[in-house]
Amino acid sequence: MSVERDRPWMMRTYSGHSTAAASNELYRTNLARGQTGLSIAFDLPTQTGYDPDSEMARGEVGKVGVPVAHLGHMRTLLDGIPPGQMNTSMTINAPASWLLALYVANAEEQGVASSDLRGTTQNDIVKEYLSRGTYIFPPAPSRRLIVDMVAWCAEHAPSWNPMNVCSYHLQEAGATPVQEIAYAMATAIDVLDAVRDSGQVAPDRFGQVFGSISFFVNAGIRFVEEICKLRAMTAMWDRIGLDRYGVEDPKARRFRYGVQVNSLGLTEAQPENNVQRIVLEMLGVSLSKRARARSVQLPAWNEALGLPTPWDQQWSLRMQQVLAFETDLLEYGDLFDGSHVVEAKTAELEAAAQAELDDVLAMGGAFEAVETLKSRLVASMAERTRRIESGDQTVVGVNDFTDTAESPLGGSKSILTVDPAVGDEMIADVSAWRSSRDQAAVDAALVELQRVAGSDENVMPATIALARAGGTTGEWGQVMREAFGEFRGPTGVGGTSGGATGALAHVAARMRSRPNGPVRLLVAKPGLDGHSNGAEQIAVAARDAGMEVIYSGIRLTLDQIVASARDEDPDVIGLSILSGSHLELVPDLIGKLRAEGIDTPVIVGGIIPEADRGRLEAAGVAAIYTPKDYELAEIMSDIADIADGSG
Repeated sequence: MSVERDRPWMMRTYSGHSTAAASNELYRTNLARGQTGLSIAFDLPTQTGYDPDSEMARGEVGKVGVPVAHLGHMRTLLDGIPPGQMNTSMTINAPASWLLALYVANAEEQGVASSDLRGTTQNDIVKEYLSRGTYIFPPAPSRRLIVDMVAWCAEHAPSWNPMNVCSYHLQEAGATPVQEIAYAMATAIDVLDAVRDSGQVAPDRFGQVFGSISFFVNAGIRFVEEICKLRAMTAMWDRIGLDRYGVEDPKARRFRYGVQVNSLGLTEAQPENNVQRIVLEMLGVSLSKRARARSVQLPAWNEALGLPTPWDQQWSLRMQQVLAFETDLLEYGDLFDGSHVVEAKTAELEAAAQAELDDVLAMGGAFEAVETLKSRLVASMAERTRRIESGDQTVVGVNDFTDTAESPLGGSKSILTVDPAVGDEMIADVSAWRSSRDQAAVDAALVELQRVAGSDENVMPATIALARAGGTTGEWGQVMREAFGEFRGPTGVGGTSGGATGALAHVAARMRSRPNGPVRLLVAKPGLDGHSNGAEQIAVAARDAGMEVIYSGIRLTLDQIVASARDEDPDVIGLSILSGSHLELVPDLIGKLRAEGIDTPVIVGGIIPEADRGRLEAAGVAAIYTPKDYELAEIMSDIADIADGSG
């Protein structure tokens, strides 16, 4: 007797690297292996509105995703992948309207109307301010761009999700389940209120707009709590739709979310343990039918070491396929309805999240409360770090059960590396693109975009016109920067302090008795990498250890770091780089420092493959720290030794 099974969720892998051609080959391979949707990772220059030949893009091109600078790249990226049939997720935020414009223009060339497109642009700028760092513009114009996209899609691309409220990165930045729920809901409310108040969407179409807002969540290792978190979010979103916006259609009020399971918990030490972590975290978003993810993408087991290979991504895809097609999970209704434990925990999370949400709304909403929310997340991450360092929170292979046999999986030798020549190749590519296009048409489109950006008109038509004419990501970004200005997000470090306890207290005592005063530590993030958790936790720990800390946030140029080192006269300079650009940026920075007569010791933290250590040390790096170095007191003691010349 056959059993009727639910349809599986959409299966994705988050991928993209090097070039559009290389990424297209990867996408077609993954689709052939059973992946059912695309999830495009863009490189940092694309995410921050720069072309490959910008000075800001140096060392970053193709490293953490695919560079897409113009319509030609979008054509190559999606070659052989029918736009009218594929459901495509694009992790893009500040330039989301530009990448959607390129996607629309590419589809039009193939005779596919925008109304036939299905997919999602992440487009959640609040979480960029709070956790991920690829913002460009201040809050108000950023919200305007999101509102314009939502309104345009409501009319021209009704099957497209113009915004994917992304609580995933909030958890990566230390958010508790309560904070993850509340801050995501606050962001969605802020945008929906702005759409409603803009007058661009008729009231009778607002239910459609509400239904087009999707979410992208995180699933951590505490999978019972994660199940309850998703059930709480499902109930809250339904209530918000009905009570706040009067959405009558229950289908439009469904909490629709995709998920990538937790990357924060992936460990460099004993990385094979990440396999079971990923599987267990997947259960948190699949076991409860009423709160089941609509799409799932899983990280690879070795992402804490570097860029995974296609085989590693295949392994993660096979995890999903085994759960969906071999087990009996999809043959049953919700497994937890009526569970006293799950219902009680869900109610507890919902009540606490509602209180936190009410607090954010009382502060004026998510866009107004960015600085406060950032401080709260930094404090939550500091508490998580403290628990791991003290042993209150066990991480297998890191702070307990550390004895291990040598892994046969290859470790850092099995990660994918991006050819350094890709940067030069893409610079030549964009130069050739500019020389072959109709420059008069591009100039006219840029002038029109500039005019519209300065008006209250919807920016999408002018943005699409620029994409069609052959404009570039950097040209779009420059017009928008001139119209809206740039934003420096809060660091969240200033109001956070756990105080010096345990081994950290010994470092603090050393600082108080140091003849030349406490160590002055300059913490800096060069390049476009916006993942600032590590830098923030080092800054917090150093301050708690009695050091004087200079930290001005993310995305600093090398010249800005040199100027800060010259003006602040630090004893040690600490660089944080997680984007893979360390071999280009660190030696260049040390060269610039020495050229200015600054011989301050430089230390580096981030995802640094073992094979790169020697080259960094040869360039003059005094110490290197990676995610396995979790004992902050030990790092602080090392910094003190380096400052005193004994490290």
